Amino acid sequence: MEFSIKNDNPETHHSACVVAGVFESHKLTAAAEALDKAAGGYVSKILKRGDLTGKAGSTLLIHNVPDTACQRLLLVGLGKQEEFGDKAFRVAIRAAFKAVHTTGAADAMLYLTDIPVQQRDTAWKVCQTVIAGMESIYTFDQLKSKVEKRKQPLRKVSMSIPENDWDVGNTALQQGLAIANGMGLAKDLGNLPPNICTPDYLAEQAVSLAKTCKLKVTVLDEKEMQKLGMGSLLSVAQGSHQPARLIALEYWGKSRKNKPVVLVGKGVTFDTGGISIKPSPEMDEMKFDMSGAGSVLGTIRAVAEMKLPVNLIGIIPATENMPGGSATRPGDVVTSMSGQTIEILNTDAEGRLILCDALTYAARYEPEVVIDIATLTGACVIALGHVASGMLSNNDALAESLLCASEQAADPIWRLPLWEDYQEQLNSNFADMANIGGRAAGTITAACFLARFTRKYHWAHLDIAGTAWKSGKEKGSTGRPVPLLVRFLIDRATGKAA
Repeated sequence: MEFSIKNDNPETHHSACVVAGVFESHKLTAAAEALDKAAGGYVSKILKRGDLTGKAGSTLLIHNVPDTACQRLLLVGLGKQEEFGDKAFRVAIRAAFKAVHTTGAADAMLYLTDIPVQQRDTAWKVCQTVIAGMESIYTFDQLKSKVEKRKQPLRKVSMSIPENDWDVGNTALQQGLAIANGMGLAKDLGNLPPNICTPDYLAEQAVSLAKTCKLKVTVLDEKEMQKLGMGSLLSVAQGSHQPARLIALEYWGKSRKNKPVVLVGKGVTFDTGGISIKPSPEMDEMKFDMSGAGSVLGTIRAVAEMKLPVNLIGIIPATENMPGGSATRPGDVVTSMSGQTIEILNTDAEGRLILCDALTYAARYEPEVVIDIATLTGACVIALGHVASGMLSNNDALAESLLCASEQAADPIWRLPLWEDYQEQLNSNFADMANIGGRAAGTITAACFLARFTRKYHWAHLDIAGTAWKSGKEKGSTGRPVPLLVRFLIDRATGKAA
């Protein structure tokens, strides 16, 4: 889909479909009012019949509006004008794309991005519109033998914004495309079945991305990890026939004198729980347990596409977690790369076991900050549902930067405490620590475990267990938190970080 920015008069714009907004009580936006005036009140008369109330997300398609140049007019409900904020805007944009796709129109002109949104600027509206547009055409059907024929897809989308905002609008357009492409990569990887998306497959995708974007890539095999002392990561891989891999991608957008941001993504390509095996219902969704890894690859792709002036390292510990005769048992004690020993009380708490060695490995890059991204705990889903990802950090400035980026990206996170009081739940009689701390505060104690391996640098942990994918009829990867991570890096590149 191609996007562009224009500032044409709505009544004279030649398009297969013009999209304009209507607030509740039939209050027309400026563009809708101009169309109505040109048509001699034709739009107002239709609205008075009750075909569209203006409720947020509602739509009404009108053909052949008199004395206008467009083939179709799509009216989109915006809700109450005094309450028109970022959520209502995103609802309207998604509804607009959904409705236009049903028409078969090849191009559309959106007069929604020029509507004032509370506490949001033009750049935000343009970026969100591009992301929503790209998401509206995303499909994952490459593994189906027969693909359903779709109507002629929408190919060109123009957005109306004030002329004095064109420069920032075009920059936001390019950012939106890069974010959407990064999300697309993360979605594709997450949606692939685990018999295809193995640790080796993730490594191959990293190598391919490195070639395309001219990055440096390193892939460590199990022997190399053994030499480094990654006993914790390798303990998770023991029950699988698929060998584990540690993947590192390097993007240097600035002088190497500048310390990099390091992203560490959990890459469990399938999680049975190991010997502490999971229940059968919905176990198929454990293919999404590599969503942290997918978000790292997607973020690096977006950053490289934008050529952001930042230094970025992506580290992915990749493995399966399977039961078997050689699998790690509850009660086993392993030694991590840091030298700390871990009593494994539950083999289904495996994400932290692979992350801790990757976080130790991250220190060699002398990072400015490190952020790990992981579908780590079911407790986070219970706490925050499927709206916000959990965030814990050992540094207030980093946490504040992530919170600001999440708000700007419309990719919400919520900070949870990382107090020392919780550390005692990880006490072990037989090792330096246990890998679980009981049911109470499960998300927090998981982060407390990781915190023991991140004392050398500023670090934040994102638990995306509730946000990385959807279940049910809309089952599939969401591509989150690529928007948050990319916005965080844009803010650092432009000096806007909190």
